[in-house]
Amino acid sequence: MSEAELIFTALAELSTRQIAESVQATGMAANKTAATTGGRIARQARNQLESQTGKSVVTGANYLPPDVPKMPKLPKAAKAVETAKPTPVNKPSKNA
Repeated sequence: MSEAELIFTALAELSTRQIAESVQATGMAANKTAATTGGRIARQARNQLESQTGKSVVTGANYLPPDVPKMPKLPKAAKAVETAKPTPVNKPSKNA
């Protein structure tokens, strides 16, 4: 996502949360209404910016290409070490 896409996403989330808190939304229906209203606020802001700049906020330029190399798989012995639980440490007694 571009910087602008992240900002408008954050605006939608913040707006939704504040609206839900102000109306004390409980349940799916009330939260869906708050989400719709929060999304509408972000959409209006995005449309206004796009009309002023003449450029689209949404872009596909900053995505990871599908041929990104994947992390190599660890050998089974390394996986066992990774998932092993730590051994408990004996604490010295107070009488020692």
